[in-house]
Amino acid sequence: MAGSGTLKRNLGLWSIVGLGLGYMTPTVVFDTFGIVSDETNGAVPAAYLVALIVMVFTAFSYGKMVKVFPTAGSAYTYTRETMTPGLGFLVGWTSLMDYLLLPMVNCLIIRLYMESMVPDAPVWIWVVAYTVIMTGIVLTSMRGTANLNGILLVFALVMVTMFCVLAFFQLQAGEGAGVILSAEPFVHEGVHMSAVLTGATVVCFSFIGFDAVTMYTNEAKSVNTMPKAIMITVLAGGAIFLVAAYFAQLLFPDNSQFHLIDDPLPEIGLITGGPIFQLFFLAAAFAATVASGLASHASVSRMLLVMGRNGVLPRKTFGYINPRTHTPVFNIVLVGAVCLFAMTFSLEFISALINFGALIAFTFVNLTVIAHYAFRTRQVVDAKSAFHYVVMPSIGAILTGILWSSLQGIALTGGLIWLAIGVVYLAVLTRGFRRTVRSFDDPEADAAMSEPPVEEREEKESV
Repeated sequence: MAGSGTLKRNLGLWSIVGLGLGYMTPTVVFDTFGIVSDETNGAVPAAYLVALIVMVFTAFSYGKMVKVFPTAGSAYTYTRETMTPGLGFLVGWTSLMDYLLLPMVNCLIIRLYMESMVPDAPVWIWVVAYTVIMTGIVLTSMRGTANLNGILLVFALVMVTMFCVLAFFQLQAGEGAGVILSAEPFVHEGVHMSAVLTGATVVCFSFIGFDAVTMYTNEAKSVNTMPKAIMITVLAGGAIFLVAAYFAQLLFPDNSQFHLIDDPLPEIGLITGGPIFQLFFLAAAFAATVASGLASHASVSRMLLVMGRNGVLPRKTFGYINPRTHTPVFNIVLVGAVCLFAMTFSLEFISALINFGALIAFTFVNLTVIAHYAFRTRQVVDAKSAFHYVVMPSIGAILTGILWSSLQGIALTGGLIWLAIGVVYLAVLTRGFRRTVRSFDDPEADAAMSEPPVEEREEKESV
């Protein structure tokens, strides 16, 4: 790895939380509102509540594992180190699908926005322009990416808050459901749990940002901030989704006011606040989507970096870090190339595939807690440790498994095809499974991936 640099530790707690919230795209609740409302028969907040409960259990598991394995790689690394390297690769390969596709989803959403505003322009212009700009920003430095992400995120959150305020006054005036406090958005006649679970799988990809922050572990000033960053991200993101979905569902009890159910965000802005508010609301959606694009583009390039340093992907290309920018250049450009496919795919199809990979990753992260603490290190010695290391992650695994079983058929089919490709690649890589994945390890390359944490550097300097 001669000539390769390291990842720079320059991200604090709130920078990491900001990247996570940016990844989650706060305004996406309005993009998918029509689809989920139709699926759940007007119970979008219920779908978000179910998804949030599942994510909280899973966030506890991520917080435990990131302390044990303080490096980028997320579910791939945890499964590889606590179960078997081969299974770890397959989990990493499966979750790689959602990480690779989310930047493309953001590009696709931008394309849809621009198509609605400038319908006569060729589609490829918006896709190429977005991809070039995003790739260029992420290539420069992680610190710059985090700063720009933060600015865009704040603007998006301000506009989501404005929507809730406007909806509050309209509800007071008797519009929509005509009430402020009601259980109707969560449960009413015609709402069935099976439909809510299906709706929860649709909104599940909105929460991916909370686990993606683990990709920045090698760039965190202190590894100890990571569990807190993970939990703050999932709780804050979940609260934003729940409140926004609650007011939207009260104001729009059904989809009768929307002409475009697949993405009613522009119409929600127009009906709620008129043309001026719609303009700012769309600008906020642009800002949130770009913020998510920056965060997701940066995080998947880190996952590819870890798999490159482990040797399961070509090390010279995927494991390279530019010594000047401290960024994995090849991986960032590759993700940009994948974004170009946003010219052809539909939002429904890509988001379905994302959910398959995400739920597989969430399930295995919960299982790795049990594997590590109960079996590898045998730290389950009393009722308290059993609750933390067996009961909690078991509930998380069961809940994510239930959501996985509720996925749409297109998600299951596409995901299983991607998994089959991974199995074939693993067979070729290991020469028909005669070699172990561990034989490709290069401990020196992995250790040299990032600077030591700030606390370790300060210790060495004081000595």
